[in-house]
Amino acid sequence: MTDITALHTALSRQRQREHRRWRFLLLFLMLIAGSLLLDVATGPSLLPLREVAATLLSPGEADAMTRAIVMDMRLPIALMALVVGAALGLGGAQMQTLLDNPLASPFTLGLAAAAGFGAALALISGGFGLPPLIAIPIGAFVCCMLAAGLLFGLALMQHVSSQTIILAGIALLFLFQSLLSLLQFLSSPELNQQIVFWLFGSLMRSTWDSLLITAVVTVACALLLYRDAWKLTCLRLGEARARSLGVDVTRLRLKTLVLVALMTATAISFVGIIGFIGLVAPHIARMLIGEDQRFLIPLSALCGACMLSVSSVLSKSIIPGALFPIGIVTAIIGVPFFIWLILGKGRKRA
Repeated sequence: MTDITALHTALSRQRQREHRRWRFLLLFLMLIAGSLLLDVATGPSLLPLREVAATLLSPGEADAMTRAIVMDMRLPIALMALVVGAALGLGGAQMQTLLDNPLASPFTLGLAAAAGFGAALALISGGFGLPPLIAIPIGAFVCCMLAAGLLFGLALMQHVSSQTIILAGIALLFLFQSLLSLLQFLSSPELNQQIVFWLFGSLMRSTWDSLLITAVVTVACALLLYRDAWKLTCLRLGEARARSLGVDVTRLRLKTLVLVALMTATAISFVGIIGFIGLVAPHIARMLIGEDQRFLIPLSALCGACMLSVSSVLSKSIIPGALFPIGIVTAIIGVPFFIWLILGKGRKRA
């Protein structure tokens, strides 16, 4: 009887934990819906929330000007904030899981710096004969995948630990930042201004085409990562224990790195460098629901989407009539919050 009672108690606690996790997922979905509406409503042309909501629900019934502002100008930008935030949040969560390091993210592993170097190279070279709207994303994507390829090669080598990959990522970060500084030093003041604007991160150049590409890649990579949710959860117990449970750690590491690099490179190549989302959002998700990847994967994406959507609203509200670079907003929000997380964990250990 004692064993049966203990089993029922354990099952009851597990159900309570799962119900709690589902409530957090629903909460963030509601927050995202609210931030999306605010993001579409915020801008130089002040539109009432009720009018924006009515236009989103029934575009054909709205007047031509309101429909053009909401559906053609603001909605792609607001949706791009959600998609890019989800890609960065999910990418950061899997980097931290894979390398067992709370500071791992696409930004700290050099992928964002490589993308910035590729974008600057495309600007200075005149776009290799292509229009800037095409050349800059292609340059950023190619260099980002080049940096990821170096990490892939390391992951394939025998007896290479996750700490070695982190050190290699930090080395790539400094390398591409140095090369980017060299390009800025050699470029004209006009080109230098364009490079700096791209490095700050901006959603304003988002179009329906770029949104579709980013969304398709992000959803496909997220679904493939979710298929390995059990293996990734096992990996959090340690590489040795994961291997004892039948997980091919080398293959899992390589597959996850490929998916994260593809997802984040696509997002970064269209909007520029946006830091701290991939670093902070996974910590929020992990703090709320734990290490179960069945819930951590979707909640990390939702946290990242919510953070970037709120940052988009703030970037248009700090100075009325002016647009604040969203990369600066995420840093202003992310740095104090990350320090609070670190101090909070330090107090818990003490």
